[in-house]
Amino acid sequence: MYGQEKKKGRRSAALVMDVVHIVIGILIVILAVITFLNPEGNQILLPVIFALAAVLNFVSSIHKFRISGRSAARKAAAAAQLLLAAVLIAVTVVSAISIWR
Repeated sequence: MYGQEKKKGRRSAALVMDVVHIVIGILIVILAVITFLNPEGNQILLPVIFALAAVLNFVSSIHKFRISGRSAARKAAAAAQLLLAAVLIAVTVVSAISIWR
């Protein structure tokens, strides 16, 4: 019984992750298309795109860390993805500063 409840929780977490990936992915694509159609008028959307990518990587890394169990390799992969999210946040800040100047 206990194992079944745990599997059901993992399935629902996987479903939530799939929905988050789809929604943020669609938003990123839409914003990228809008930005590239009129780069000068919509350059403010670039930091938003980077921020959404950072959020996506952050959520994915937390999910990977939670399901990693005792596997050191999976925890390392989650840490690497968390580092990528931090890099994307830095790119977001640099992009926003350069646009607003």
